[in-house]
Amino acid sequence: MQRFYKYQGAGNDFLIADNRDGSISENGGVLTLRGSDGRSMQVRIEDICDRRYGVGADGLMLLENSDEYDFRMVYYNSDGSGGMMCGNGGRCIVAFAADMGLEHFDFEAADGFHTAQITGVEGACRTVRLKMKDVSSATGYESLDGVKVPSDGWFLDTGTRHYVRMVEGLDAYDIVSEGRDIRYNAAELMPVGANVNYVEPAGDHIKVRTYEKGVEDETYACGTGIVASSMASFLGGVCPSEVLEGGRVRYDVRALRDSLAVDFIPSAGEVAGFSDVWLTGPATYVAEILLKDI
Repeated sequence: MQRFYKYQGAGNDFLIADNRDGSISENGGVLTLRGSDGRSMQVRIEDICDRRYGVGADGLMLLENSDEYDFRMVYYNSDGSGGMMCGNGGRCIVAFAADMGLEHFDFEAADGFHTAQITGVEGACRTVRLKMKDVSSATGYESLDGVKVPSDGWFLDTGTRHYVRMVEGLDAYDIVSEGRDIRYNAAELMPVGANVNYVEPAGDHIKVRTYEKGVEDETYACGTGIVASSMASFLGGVCPSEVLEGGRVRYDVRALRDSLAVDFIPSAGEVAGFSDVWLTGPATYVAEILLKDI
């Protein structure tokens, strides 16, 4: 029997397990779960994340020991692919770590070191402020010849690869069909694919919708995509929600149902870059799941 916990961050939902005892191993998208009685069972990540025949989730995470930090975050998309960072998942695994008794949240993920603080608690929901990776470059697609994607966009790697495009009429936009086309396009530039984000300025905030690779559909929110969209908004001349001390700017972001915030220090030179990047948003416990036989 293996215990999983379901959390959601701005509607991006995850199954999480405490693997500090090493009882779970993964190979090719298949988890081997070993019980204390020596028995084991296997389950495909794709199956357990299926919304009709499984528990249902956008992704699955394991909380593991780290040699350097408080813990290690191991993330898998719902199709079993891994090796990337997830911003909403990062906040959720911090909330999970707190529920497991941890009080300090320095951790390693696929893209390196992260740290976080819990800045508020209301029932099962925590507000988590998560430090993301610095971004040293952003590519404007209009500068690249022979790439058949919309020219009014940016490519950034915020722990996961993202294409960001500014649009009008976002609420009625066909995210899935166009996002799928771009996600698999430009093989010489994006051989492993990229998430596709659509952004619309809306007064004192920006609205963001995202097509996520690995899920192969629109999700309610994407943390690394919201970070990339905020940076692309800055590069595109969209006024931030607030200009803070020390050259820091903040963008308030509306996902499909929830509000988040991104703040960072943009580089002062000609080369696009962003440092001391933070993503703030909700992380909510949903349920406990016991897997007995699959």
